[in-house]
Amino acid sequence: MAFDGCEKIWMNGRLVDFKNATIHVLSHVIHYGSGVFEGLRAYENEKLGPVVFRLDDHVTRLFQSAKVLRMEIKYGQKEVREAVLDTLRANDLKSAYIRPLVYRGMGSLGVDPTSCPVEVMIAAWNWGAYLGKEALMSGVDVRVSSWTRMAPNTFPAMVKSTANYLNSQLIRMEANMDGYTEGIGLDTNGYVCEGSGENVFLVYDGKLLTPPLGNSVLKGITRDCIMTLAGEMGMEILERHVPREMLYQAEEVFFTGSAAEVTPIRSIDRIPIGTGSAGPIAKELQRRFFAIVSGEEEDRFGWLTPVNQ
Repeated sequence: MAFDGCEKIWMNGRLVDFKNATIHVLSHVIHYGSGVFEGLRAYENEKLGPVVFRLDDHVTRLFQSAKVLRMEIKYGQKEVREAVLDTLRANDLKSAYIRPLVYRGMGSLGVDPTSCPVEVMIAAWNWGAYLGKEALMSGVDVRVSSWTRMAPNTFPAMVKSTANYLNSQLIRMEANMDGYTEGIGLDTNGYVCEGSGENVFLVYDGKLLTPPLGNSVLKGITRDCIMTLAGEMGMEILERHVPREMLYQAEEVFFTGSAAEVTPIRSIDRIPIGTGSAGPIAKELQRRFFAIVSGEEEDRFGWLTPVNQ
């Protein structure tokens, strides 16, 4: 099964069997993309057992996204937080990818969704490295997409909305069909924005650069972690506009995200980045990240929530 380990799914307050986790074909979300979601991971920690990475931050962002789209969730943040843990326990998952989704169900099919009920779903399953097992070690080949990321005041980039990801799908499909692992989208002014589902970082003149939120990027939670870890390493961190050509000139470029974790980029548009392999800064940030989630190093930032408290 593609969703390995996903036997039970939490839907509107109760756990149901995988085969029974269904919605009606006239649900508003299917026709208009009226939903918000999160993607987060649980890791097997040698000291704490299964842990969820930055659970409270993901739940908070889910509610913030719903607020912008005027979706009133009928459960509190504490209830959704516990539902994530209950879902992991019900499936006996030691490590997992977790997908909470808040969506408009069946009510009407007018563009105005406010008569449609707001539903909540949480699923979890075994999912390895998002961009491939070798990607974390060796890096990936990417291209700059012909598809531009959304302009400000069109779609809300700081909202993790299902509708926003049509743009992501176009970026990813184009890249894959052209023989690349992933694509990087530019913003409407031609500055570097993000990947189809990842934030982008550059090591440039020894500094760590990443596009600012004003460039229509998602306020990534793993992005925040990497900035914290880089600061701990003594690196200068700059949120600034990144012209496209800086991608090719950088010493290193890498992706971050809950699914992608910390994935080095070895080439962009067939131009090798640095030495054409995973760079030392990306590898050290990756090491520190995995050391914390695995329990090899102390959770000094309070990022981990044990599943079995």
